[in-house]
Amino acid sequence: MNPPLRKLTAVVLLMFLTLMAAASYIQFFRAPELNADSRNVRTLYREYGTDRGPIVVAGKPIAGSESVDDPYKFLRTYADGPLYAPITGYFSVVFNAMTALERQQNSVLGGSDDSLLSQRISDLITGKQPSGGGVELTINPAAQKAAWDTLGNRRGAVVAIEPETGRILALVSRPSFDPNLLASHKKATAQDAWKELNADERKPLLNRAIGGDLYAPGSSFKIITAAAMLENGATPDGKVAAPDHYTPNGTSVAISNPGEERCGDGSGQVPLRQAFLQSCNTTFAKAGHDLGYEKMNTIADALGFGKSLSIPLQVRPSRFPQPQDLAALAQDSIGQRDIQVSPLQMAMVAAAVANKGVLMKPYLVESTMTSDLATISTTSPSEYSRPFSAQTASALREMMIDVVNKGTGGRAALKSVQVAGKTGTAEIKAGVEPHSWFVGFDATDHPKVAVAAFVENGGDGGYNAGPIAAAVIGAVTK
Repeated sequence: MNPPLRKLTAVVLLMFLTLMAAASYIQFFRAPELNADSRNVRTLYREYGTDRGPIVVAGKPIAGSESVDDPYKFLRTYADGPLYAPITGYFSVVFNAMTALERQQNSVLGGSDDSLLSQRISDLITGKQPSGGGVELTINPAAQKAAWDTLGNRRGAVVAIEPETGRILALVSRPSFDPNLLASHKKATAQDAWKELNADERKPLLNRAIGGDLYAPGSSFKIITAAAMLENGATPDGKVAAPDHYTPNGTSVAISNPGEERCGDGSGQVPLRQAFLQSCNTTFAKAGHDLGYEKMNTIADALGFGKSLSIPLQVRPSRFPQPQDLAALAQDSIGQRDIQVSPLQMAMVAAAVANKGVLMKPYLVESTMTSDLATISTTSPSEYSRPFSAQTASALREMMIDVVNKGTGGRAALKSVQVAGKTGTAEIKAGVEPHSWFVGFDATDHPKVAVAAFVENGGDGGYNAGPIAAAVIGAVTK
């Protein structure tokens, strides 16, 4: 072989090997990532002809597929569509799109997951129509409905978590939308619904529960500031500073208490439990200022602030950034200025207190199943973090009970069970109604549910969000 021919052969061989290596890399290593990419419409095309599996709550499908006489063969349908839409999302052949759990659990629902290999082989041998697997959720339908009904037509969200496991019992965002309209095979129906939803100023496609937008938590954040105080030597009955007004270092702007009221007897010092019950701004602003960012952020970081979380819906990280100065930290310590949270984040805060300082990782999927509803896998609860000690959790629990029995959280009280909680009324700006919050749990030996109820621009937190949390706690504990 002459030299030019040898060089040409070497080049061709090198190109062939490069092509083989690239194909192998894509087929075996990048395939899962590419299949999950929302821009990959081939994934959706492959799903068109599949009898897609159900999404199940308490044994009943909230999403399923029905046979239709059109080229797509199957139509995706949703029972109680708006109630569960922030969880299920929608599966649309018109828009080549799927969202929320329809996307996150697509490999199971569409039947392509590795765990369904034996089912696919069986279908191939028997000639059975290929079908997807099922996904069972952790949602408690009574809690979901209670949250939905009590939130009513207001904008907001509710998240409920089982403290000992992290199972998500309710995840509601309002206003919502009907996924049946977007899943329609009639192009005009789907497009009209899409235009209407996008033109709606109330943003019904926004999942407020997991951080579609983030919100100031107001005084509900004082649970975290109080935890930092207790972890650094304070006690519920120990005296803390409680001036009528407090001006942090570096600013001339004074912080006052809600309604310009005095904290305690006006002496300038009160027990921590009194400051917490009365939600004194000056106490917690000064405490955060004096503790410093590192000690405050140690608690917030362990609770999940600033971290990505998959439930498996992707949760937007809540924010507790490094403040520009101590004056900003004082404002942050009462849940204003830089602090931005999701309702799920605040439900995690309540769950950590209820579970004696142990925060379990929240999750929505209880199990996955074959098309015959035989269980393939079950989610095992896992510990997320230990943001504070059991002693601190116990002290917070006592003070949160006081808030409901003697303080601003009275409208969250139930006759059937003791409720512990903290209200929040987050100021936005002059002339705009504040956001309403209530964060709490059933204060029993083994709490069954921790709740965060949020009403966007809802006004007073105890008055407006408290009854929502009470309804959810009542639905779970009855």
